[in-house]
Amino acid sequence: MNEPRPQVVSNYQLRFDSLFNPGRALSFPCDQGGHVDLDALSERSRLNYLYAKATLGREYAYPAVNAVALDPH
Repeated sequence: MNEPRPQVVSNYQLRFDSLFNPGRALSFPCDQGGHVDLDALSERSRLNYLYAKATLGREYAYPAVNAVALDPH
């Protein structure tokens, strides 16, 4: 049985920009050093993260760590 995963709250995101589609990107919550907690991601997000990592330089650019403004409400 699938148990719901806790919602990940992060002040940073790791963003992989597409090399071929401007404005398209994959983003994942991470820490300040760009480390992503794979266990906290949904299965789809985990697969997208692994795909982005596997296609660095071919499909996606090397990622950047960006600060995220969290909604206080």
